[in-house]
Order: sequence, then structure tokens, then C-alpha cells
Amino acid sequence: MTATLYYNGTILTMDETNSQAESVLTVGDRIHSVGDEATLRAEMPGNTQLHDLQGQTLIPAFIDPHGHFPDPGFIALFRVDLSSPPRGDCMDMAAALDRLRAKAAETPKGEWVMGVLFDNTAIAEGRMPTRAELDSVSTDHPVWVLHASGHNGVANSFALSLRGISRNTPDPVGGRYGRSEDGNLTGLIEGLSAMGEMGDTDFLIDRKRFWEGFAACRDEYLAHGVTYAQNAWSSRVMLEHFASLGRDEDPGIDLMLLPIGELEPGLMDTLDWPGNPHLTLGPRKLFTDGAFQLQTAFLSKPYYQPIDMRHPCGMSYVSEEEHRREVKKLHDLGHQIHCHCNGDAGADMFIEAVAAALADNPRPDHRHTIIHGQTLRDDQLERMAELGMTVSFFSAHIHFWGDRHYNTFLGPERANRLSPAASAERYGVRYTLHNDASVTPTRPLHLAHCAVNRTTSNGRVLGDEQKISVLSALRAQTIDAAWQVFQEDHRGSIEPGKIADLAVLSGNLVDAPERLAGLKVTTTVRKGEVISL
Repeated sequence: MTATLYYNGTILTMDETNSQAESVLTVGDRIHSVGDEATLRAEMPGNTQLHDLQGQTLIPAFIDPHGHFPDPGFIALFRVDLSSPPRGDCMDMAAALDRLRAKAAETPKGEWVMGVLFDNTAIAEGRMPTRAELDSVSTDHPVWVLHASGHNGVANSFALSLRGISRNTPDPVGGRYGRSEDGNLTGLIEGLSAMGEMGDTDFLIDRKRFWEGFAACRDEYLAHGVTYAQNAWSSRVMLEHFASLGRDEDPGIDLMLLPIGELEPGLMDTLDWPGNPHLTLGPRKLFTDGAFQLQTAFLSKPYYQPIDMRHPCGMSYVSEEEHRREVKKLHDLGHQIHCHCNGDAGADMFIEAVAAALADNPRPDHRHTIIHGQTLRDDQLERMAELGMTVSFFSAHIHFWGDRHYNTFLGPERANRLSPAASAERYGVRYTLHNDASVTPTRPLHLAHCAVNRTTSNGRVLGDEQKISVLSALRAQTIDAAWQVFQEDHRGSIEPGKIADLAVLSGNLVDAPERLAGLKVTTTVRKGEVISL
């Protein structure tokens, strides 16, 4: 059984009092003791390894509060990356189409070509590709380009035909098919209900590809200090892929899986779940709205520069009546609920549905969670505190899309409140921070920088009054992230008895928030063992 003593650095425990320690002793896969170095040296086993931190910072390993593991691995191995700055280097439509053609040239006829991370707000032309443009890529392959948000995409004629979508196909509730003035399909498909399985992260992924993508994603997460990941929209197919892991197999990373809420009731009655300790079924997932880049996030007031005057405030993905039924169903079944609510009107729908469910069936510690909550108002945060709700903020939006929020989506006033973590603190709403990978890459230290310094990719500061401390940003990705999904007794802080998941950071970051973005994870420890990548 491996024992390791960590010393000679800054050790941030993330315990209840944010205490710092001189030394940490791990034995096997657990934290054995935390305290002064002399005491721990006196009690450590004879074969203990010594890990000199050399002035670096030791923290609990990062926990992903909201993401779509292993989708980043699927993108790296099987899909065409069409991301534009500041994430990627696809500058214009011609470059995007050329990348798709190159993929088609190496893909057997009849098989899908899938492009991802396309951002209409960052590409030079400022729009999605057209059906005709994707037909120019190939008429021998179904071609599908998914937006960076995952909330819409464009298909070529072959793909539309395969999916049985024609000019006579009616728009589903919460979605729509793009049409020209003469009624012909443009190839645009908006909303989860309209995209169907084409919007799922497991689209075109078989069992072999699943585990290949899993390994690639796992290695990326571990390299950035993340040892507990999340799949926050687990379809039936995705759950079956995860369930193919043997009961006693260690996949190299621990995971929390959030089944789609509509799969209940009765999901576990029909799913052969292995009982593997590294896979935990967590909250059930719901949606109220879409994405800001597409102006489908549901706002209480119009977008700063609306692109569709039929829907100047965006749209809800579901009716209020249906949403209340789904929330009550899951609440009454005893499940925690995570609900995607980008716009404040979308958040209103979920808050009121939770209030109604609690009035009918009180639960003192439900921890129902708003996911993203980027435009939460103070009155909503006050109401959430009263109801015992929590939130996970998508603070990476500040860097990746902050300038567009300021100039186009929300305007200066609302953009300066984007992901209002400081307001949540003031109202006593416990929160976490996430990257929503693969929408933005899993980079916990950069994510902390986004919430602490609130600078856009062009250097604009969005709302000084919403800045939080470095410790708050780290807690939001360690102990608070564990608490948000009822894992605080097992992980998230450096305390005796907890899992020995740790991360070593390249410098002392607490007193230098401006240097956060330049720091890196130098060592990841999982269950007491240093990870070699």
C-alpha cells in the first residue's frame, strides 16, 4: 500500500474554514492525516514516499460540475473541429468547407461526415453554412455540422433524406427546421427536439469508438487535474456504453452520469447497471431553453440586437405546464434535478416549478440546480436561497463570448452581470463553475481566471462587482462541486478519510489572481497514485 508525504508548499485544504496545512500524508487511496510536517513524519509508515512540493500549491483535485465526458475525446478522434478564435483557427466558411471536404475524401461513401464547434458568431461570414454549401462538400456522404453550443446544426441533402426530413415535415415543439421564403429546407435544424439523436453527443459512436474516445478524454481531464468528471446528458445509448464497463474494472477516472429526465420513471428497472464504484448515477437532467449564440436562450427582455423579431426574447424549449409536470415527477421520485437555464426567463420557469413541487412535497435538502444561470437576476437568487436551490455558472462564456454578449447578445448592462457569482455569494446561494465541455475545453485554472478576473478574449472587464476571490473559484471546482452532487463526504477537500485525489499547481495563486491564467497543473494524484500521462 503506497504512502506519500506532501510537504514544502502551500497546501489549500478547502475544508470548512479554508485552512492551510504544512503537510499531508496519504496511505493507499485515502488521505490519512493533515497537519504539521514533524507530526506527520513521526507517524508515517517506513516505506513512505516523500513528495517535495518545492513551493508549489497542493489542492484537492478538480471536480467537473457540468460537462459532457467523453465528448471531447470523440471530437479529437472522429470529428472535424471547426472552432474559430479564441478557441480555434477556422476563420471563414471556405476554411470550414475545406476541412469537411478533406474528411469526406478519407471517409467511405455513404458514411457520415460530422463537423463540430462551428460558431456562427465568430466565423467571418457571421452565419451558419447552408444546405447547398454542404452539398458542395459531398453528395456521397451525409454531412452534418453541429453548432458550438450543441443546440443547432446544418445538414446536407443526403443527411436530411436519411433522417426523413422534407419540406412537408412539421416543426416539433421546441424546435424548427430552417426554410427559405419558398418553403424549401435550408438544412438548418434548431433545437434538441428537432435534431433528435443528431444532437446527442453519442451520435455515430459505437462501443469501440466510445471506449477510444473515453481514453482520450480521460487523459485530457487528468492532465488538467480533473479526477471526477460528468456526463450531463446521458441518453439510453450512452448509459449502455458506460454500463459495458465490468463491475470490477477501473476506467482511470471517476464519473457522475446524469440521465435524461424523460427516461424516468423506471430507468433502472430496464437498465443492466454494473454497480461499478467508479460510475455514479446522479441528478436527472432537464432543459428550459437554448443558447445565447443562437438567441434561443429565453430572456425576460429582448436581446440587445435581436436577429429574429418573431422571437426577440428567444424561446422556451418546453411549455410551462409540461416543465412543471416533469419537475414534479422527478422531485416526487426523489431525484435531484439539474436544469439547463441560460436565460432568466428560462430560469423563472424552473424556479417556479421547483417552488410548486416543494409546496406539494417538501424536501429539506434537494439541491435542485440551475445549470448555466448566466443572466440570473438578484430577485431570482434571493428566491433560490429561500427554496434551497443551487447554481452552476458557465463562467468560461466571459472569455469566449463576453465581447459578443456586450455588443450583440445582452448589451452592456446585462453583460456586466454575466454569470453573477458574486451576487450568488451575497444571497447565500452556493454555486459551482463549469466549462460545459466540449462547448469550451476543460481547463479549471483558466475557468477560475474567468470568474476571478472576468476579462474577455479582447481584454474587456465584464463587471468588476461580480468578481470573486481565487479561493471561491477553487472551492467552486472542488468542495462546492462535490457538495452540489452529494459527494462532499467522499471528495473535494483535503481532510482525513477522503479519497486521495489531489492536484499540484505550478505556483502560489491565492495572492496573485492576475497570474491565474498562466498557471498549470504539474501533477495529478488519483486515489493516492501519481498519474503518468
